[in-house]
Amino acid sequence: MWPQLPFGERLRAELGWPRRVHRLGSSPRSRVWRAELSGTPVVVKQLVEGPEAAERYAREVAALRLACRVDPPVVPGLLGADPAERVLVLEYLDHQAPADDWVVGYAEALARLHAATTADDIGLLPAWSGPTGDDIASFLWLAQTFGCTVSSAVRTELDDLVNRLAHASGHALLHGDPCPGNDMHTSSGVRFIDFEQAALGHGLVELAYLRIGFPTCWCVTAPAQPLLDAAETAYRTAWRHATGADLQGGLTDACASWLLRGDALVERAHRGTADHLSKIPEEDWRWGTATARQRLAHRLGIISRTTMSGRELENLGQLTTAMRNAMLTRWPALEPLPAQRP
Repeated sequence: MWPQLPFGERLRAELGWPRRVHRLGSSPRSRVWRAELSGTPVVVKQLVEGPEAAERYAREVAALRLACRVDPPVVPGLLGADPAERVLVLEYLDHQAPADDWVVGYAEALARLHAATTADDIGLLPAWSGPTGDDIASFLWLAQTFGCTVSSAVRTELDDLVNRLAHASGHALLHGDPCPGNDMHTSSGVRFIDFEQAALGHGLVELAYLRIGFPTCWCVTAPAQPLLDAAETAYRTAWRHATGADLQGGLTDACASWLLRGDALVERAHRGTADHLSKIPEEDWRWGTATARQRLAHRLGIISRTTMSGRELENLGQLTTAMRNAMLTRWPALEPLPAQRP
C-alpha cells in the first residue's frame, strides 16, 4: 500500500516517514489511510479530484484550524497539510460504540464546535445559505398535488422565512454535514470529522438536525422526545458556558428551512440535479436508513407540532398537518423514522 500513499517530500520533511500503512474505507470523494509516524497512529486523508475538490479541501483545513481553539477538543488535531495534493494528516481517534443517549454528548460537543468562532472570523469560510424561492415553489406545488389548499398567508410566511434566513446574523462554525458517522465517540468525548462543507452561520440550523431528522445524512434517526429535550438543553447549556450568553432564537425557522429543501432528500451526489420534491407523488427511494417519503412525512410532522402554539409560521403548520395526513392516507404503510442509529 505504501506507493499509493500521497505523502510527499513536504510532509516527510515536517513529520517523518510513515510506516504500517493501511487503506481505510471512505466516501467516493476522498481516500483515507491509517499510518504510523514515529510509532504514533495517524490518519492521512486525500480529497480526490472532482467538482469543487479544491474548495472542499480549503474548507476542511480552515474549519479544522478554527476548531482547534476549543478545549477539550472537538476535532482531531491537524498535524500536517499538503495543499498541492489536497492531503491532510490528522490525529488518529479511537472510536467507541456510541451510548444509547449519544445525542446528549453529541449536542454538547456541537455547541462547543459552533462557539469556536467569532465575528472576527467572518470571511474565513463561506456563509451558510438557506432555501430559495425555487424551493418554496416546489414545496407548494407538492402541497397542491396532495390536494391541499395553499393560502396566500402561507406564501407570505414562506417568503418572509426565506428572507429572514438569508439575512440572519451568525458566525458559528458550522460543520456542514454533522451526521452520525461524522461524530467520533472517544474516551475523551465527541469529536467531529469531515469538514468539507463547513460554513459560518447560526448554530440553530445544525442543532435542528436532531429534531428534523438529520437532513443531509444517510443515517437518519429520530430520537425519543426525552432524549431530544435533554440534547437540546445540553446544547444551550454548553453554548452559554462557551460564549457567556444565552442562545437566541427558537428552532422553528431552522426546521422549516430543511423541510423546504428537496435536496435534503437525496445524497450529495444527486443534489442540484433535479426537483426532488416533484418526484415524491410518483416515486419513493431509499437513502440509507429511510426512504424519501419517510423523511418528508417526519419533517412535516415536526413543523406541524412545532407551530402548534400559533406564534410562528401558523399557516405553514396548518398546511404541513394537511400534507402529512394526505401522505399517510395515500401511503398508509409509511413507517416512522428509526429511533436509534445503526
